[in-house]
This record gives sequence, structure tokens and C-alpha cells, in this order.
Amino acid sequence: MTAQPTHDHLVTDRSLLSTKAYGTGRHLAARQSLYQWQIPRHDLPGIVVNELADVRGVVADVGCGNGKFVARVREGRPDLGVLPMDVSHGILSTLPGAVVADVQQLPLADGALGAVLALHMLYHVEDQAQAVRELGRVLASGGIAIVSTNSRRDKRELEQLWRQAAGDVLGTPEGPARVQLSARFTLEDAPAILGTVFGEIRTIPLPGVIEVTDAEPVVAHLASYEAWADKMGVPFLETIERARERVDETIQAEGAFRVTCLGGMLVCR
Repeated sequence: MTAQPTHDHLVTDRSLLSTKAYGTGRHLAARQSLYQWQIPRHDLPGIVVNELADVRGVVADVGCGNGKFVARVREGRPDLGVLPMDVSHGILSTLPGAVVADVQQLPLADGALGAVLALHMLYHVEDQAQAVRELGRVLASGGIAIVSTNSRRDKRELEQLWRQAAGDVLGTPEGPARVQLSARFTLEDAPAILGTVFGEIRTIPLPGVIEVTDAEPVVAHLASYEAWADKMGVPFLETIERARERVDETIQAEGAFRVTCLGGMLVCR
């Protein structure tokens, strides 16, 4: 497969992110839910809690989204103060103690935190170098940053599905790529970016295969990109429906539709 465009200005548009993309947790939940069918199933919040074993004080989850990790850290480590932060006021509405904030300019004192989480969000940040400096600035001595993202090889089957469905709709061999989120901050690129501030970076790779026997989880994932629908260069809803048909055809022929995944966490000190 050819390299995918990153659509940087669309992926980092704060107005779009805080309204259409993440004004509520609906689209994020659709993307998260696809992993129910992954083998093995990685307990990402559990991994975070384990990595926080030696942390004391306050942990900020920057770009916390719908609070999936916030809830688990509060449950697993009630001794910690947990501060949810996000640029979207709407998505924070159900999270107690949440603060609207931008990772590029955190409203926190130097050394205020025992740990900071930046999970699947740095690809949405325009100035990643500044964001990483901020993550380092707010950590106390000995504190850790836990960052997550996807590999550039992650879910290639979904990208190919989209291009094929888009091509079918347009009457061409292959349609345009959909907007890529994690392409701006991949698992392969992350250590170098984070290494400008952190001296020790440990990567936890999280490979897996999603296998579905019903098209709906895949369709819901594709539909969760609705915020960028008018930027795709193809009729969005028609492409979604054609993708559904293609997934159904694959399931009928092969028994399942499979998606190869590779994400990871980076523990930084």
C-alpha cells in the first residue's frame, strides 16, 4: 500500500476537534469498541495502572476524551489525585473535576505531577515538540509520562477497505484515502519525538488481530470519522454503505473480516 496522507491541518484543527470530532464521546467510543473483537484483548487501562505502581501525588490525563482511563485509575489507585484534561468542554461534561486545557500550554506548575498520561492524542497536537516539553515540565523529579499511539502499519485492512469502497462509489479502481489520525505521531516516530525531553523511553508493543463476523463494528468505526466527512473527496455515507457490503461479502466468503492491529504504549522518564 502506498503511503497515506496525514491531512495535518484537519487532524489538528482545535475547533473541529472540540466540536464535531470530540464534542461528545460517541465517535471515540465507536473506535474504542472495535477492540472488543481483538485477539489478544489488551487491557490498556490496566497496563496504565500497573505502570503507575510507584507513582504518588497527582496524575493528569491530558486529552482524556470520554474518561475511560480516568475511571480505571481512580478505581485502581484511589490514593492518587486524578486530573482529567481535554480541549473539548463537551466530552468532559460527565467527568468530575475535569479541566479544559491544551497540552501545548498546560495550566499546571512546574513539577506538579507524579505522572502524566497522553494517550492516543499527540497526533492531534499542532506543535508536538512544545507539547512534549510541557509533559516534561509538569512532572516532578522521578515522574513518568505514559504515551500511546498506533504503528504506521496499524489497521491497513481498514484503509484498503475504505479506498476500495470509495473507488466503487466513484467508479474508479481506487478512491482517495480517508483522513489519517495517528499518521502524524506513529509508534515508530514517537521515541525520537519524546526523546527530545525524556532520557529513558520504554515501548510496550500491543499487537493483535480483530476478527468480526458481523459488519457493524467495522461500519461504526468508519462512520466515526464523520467529523471529516466533507474532506474525504468522496460521498461519505455512500462509501460507508459500500464498505458494509464489501465486509459482508468477505465474511460470507471467508467466515470473518480480519484487521491486523499494532499499537503501543511508551513509558517515558
